[in-house]
Amino acid sequence: MTWPFRARRPAPDPLATLRLQVRLGELADELRRIENDTDLYARAHHWLAVQSAYDSLLREACRLAGLPADVAPLRAGGHAGAGERLREELELSSRGWSW
Repeated sequence: MTWPFRARRPAPDPLATLRLQVRLGELADELRRIENDTDLYARAHHWLAVQSAYDSLLREACRLAGLPADVAPLRAGGHAGAGERLREELELSSRGWSW
């Protein structure tokens, strides 16, 4: 017997979503701070490390929001490109996410 409806995926925990949004905001602020601090030692290293963490959280946010896996592709080396990152951010924003 087939059911006329599909089981709905449970809604994500709102506190987990909020924690993820807060952390994304913190990492976005850190990226801006690094970009503006021209005297920062090993600036490129810091920027790449924070950008990688931001990309990882974006992928987690996409998973939590129920976006298909192909919406969050990775480039070689585990980093999302600027186009992919923007698409993820826009998809999340269209679903009510903010950070």
